[in-house]
Amino acid sequence: MFILGLQGSPRLKGNTNYLLELFLDAAKQKGAHTQKIDVARLNISPCTGCGNCERKGFCIIRDDDMASRIYPLLRRADVVVLASPVYFYNVPAVLKALIDRSQALWSRKYKHGLDDPMRGHRKGFMLSVGATKGKNLFDGMVLTAKYFFDAIGAQYIDMLGYRRVEEIGEMEKQAGIADDVAGLLEQIAPFFNRKKILFACRENACRSQISSAFAASMAGERIESLYAGSTPAKEINPLMVEVMAEAGIDMAYRTPRSIQDVLDEGTPDMIITMGCGDQCPFIPGVIYEDWDLPDPAGKDIDFMRKIRDEVRDRISKQIA
Repeated sequence: MFILGLQGSPRLKGNTNYLLELFLDAAKQKGAHTQKIDVARLNISPCTGCGNCERKGFCIIRDDDMASRIYPLLRRADVVVLASPVYFYNVPAVLKALIDRSQALWSRKYKHGLDDPMRGHRKGFMLSVGATKGKNLFDGMVLTAKYFFDAIGAQYIDMLGYRRVEEIGEMEKQAGIADDVAGLLEQIAPFFNRKKILFACRENACRSQISSAFAASMAGERIESLYAGSTPAKEINPLMVEVMAEAGIDMAYRTPRSIQDVLDEGTPDMIITMGCGDQCPFIPGVIYEDWDLPDPAGKDIDFMRKIRDEVRDRISKQIA
């Protein structure tokens, strides 16, 4: 399981960071792969309200960290954790810019009718600290978080909020915080026991991407669907994206990964190969299956459609 933590405080080593790292460390101990992003260190341009994402499905801003890093990470994460201090009953500007730019993902779902294959099982948590004790202290940011999670294709699960926390180091003295974090993780306990299937081909641009997407879409609650290539391409095949869109599945922002990168995050229970040959590693104790699927790279769109339909049938049978 991949958990992405978005640390939204401008204080990079403050109370919010402590709370998020406590959550991520506890998840690691249960076997999750985690990554923390200090949003204040990113170059994220604010949304300009131009409407390009609603018309064309993509944000017009292509030269910042949101385009190159954050969109792909949001699409790969099983769990997204939004961590933030309270600024005027909401999140700081640096984090709000990231949230606003998720409008591009919202548009792909609600304007273009495309479903992220992980939407059915991705989860979202909110972590927050605030300096005052007001009853409504977290209401504004929780509402913002719920809309953000919906935009990125995640189900909002729960939040931890701590009042009257202001000075650096105060969270470390908070009573019961470890139990609170454990309670959050208990709500996604089944995720830690999912079977891991790695779909591997040569470029990770067509066949393995299609396979992992259908597996995630059909059985993401039970199967952790991984994808990789022996010699990854620079980007996924645009014809593959087109034929998957015909099936209502959104492949935007998915990036090819190397087999070694995936294996560094943990050992899968099963590896299904399709064309990577001797370059696919052998791991003792792992179940292997080879699918004799022709490589659609360089072929026309009708050939790509045949591969899509055959993969969908194979995945359906595999899940059954």
